[in-house]
Amino acid sequence: MIYIFWTCVSREEAVTLIRGLLEQKLIACASLLGQVESFYWWQGKIEEGKEVKVLLKTKSAHFNAICAYIIKHGSYQVPEIAQVTTSAVYPPYLAWLNENTN
Repeated sequence: MIYIFWTCVSREEAVTLIRGLLEQKLIACASLLGQVESFYWWQGKIEEGKEVKVLLKTKSAHFNAICAYIIKHGSYQVPEIAQVTTSAVYPPYLAWLNENTN
């Protein structure tokens, strides 16, 4: 099991993409962590703005397909999509995750 942290432009975009990922069974679950204030370099200058942070829960085998889906359907040119691998997962939860992803 892995977690994927993803940052997107709005709650509406997050919900739309989460539903698509669920329908394709690429993820078993997603948590909207809410609006965050971000400060970052973009095109040679410091920017700031409000974004939505999302936590996706899935299998490591789906990482590339999830990246491709977010890049295709999301609005950011260079979205933050970061995988965090778990070292241990409660077995019944892992079984549920495996049952609900391809």
